[in-house]
Amino acid sequence: MDNNAIVKTRDLVKTYPMGKTEIRALDRVSLTFQKGEFAGLVGPSGSGKTTLLNIIGSLDVPTEGSAEVLGAFVEQLGHRAAAALRNKHIGFIFQTFNLLPVYTAYENVEFPLLLLGLTSAERRKAVMDALDWVGLSDRAKSKPNQLSGGQSQRVAIARAVVKRPELVLADEPTANLDAENSHHILDTMVSLNENLGTTFIFATHDEKVIAHIRRKIVLVDGRVARDEVTGSRAEGRAS
Repeated sequence: MDNNAIVKTRDLVKTYPMGKTEIRALDRVSLTFQKGEFAGLVGPSGSGKTTLLNIIGSLDVPTEGSAEVLGAFVEQLGHRAAAALRNKHIGFIFQTFNLLPVYTAYENVEFPLLLLGLTSAERRKAVMDALDWVGLSDRAKSKPNQLSGGQSQRVAIARAVVKRPELVLADEPTANLDAENSHHILDTMVSLNENLGTTFIFATHDEKVIAHIRRKIVLVDGRVARDEVTGSRAEGRAS
């Protein structure tokens, strides 16, 4: 993998059994993502977006082909090594927030740091920095049921970036938000991408997200139908 490449897939295939046949969710997908990209996997439900995102995030493995993420081949990782890759280097943002309801915003954001061996002072600084990045430092003691949907998703973003991961994977992050909150969330992620150099890869069919991404990869029936730069700062390429 070249110095600026953070993800590289080669002839990626993923199939799932269905009765006596199989579903081909990904069909020979070859893509490279560079450090600092703000890219989106775009397509209708069933096009393979989430499957590809899950493999890149080491939550799943390919049936054929390879997925190299931050120098590690996902298909060669055992469960423990895959978990270590996620814990140290990858942040996840989901459409359903996935906040722990009995914990405060602070505690939800702190959670990924508990596995990294940081001191309480180091964790506190990282958590408060992350909450400040998303404009919620004043809601650190609030529990999820005291937050709006937009605020909950901003806490989820803070949780995803608190360890300053090289890569953040976002699966339909605006699906449960109204237009105003969606734009606020997307502006927050653009700012984090620019200020921290974090690579963002989205899976989405939301036009609001598509308007913000700088590289659009259109998937149709598990194949890359189009891969195009949509803004001057995108540096990725299909290969």
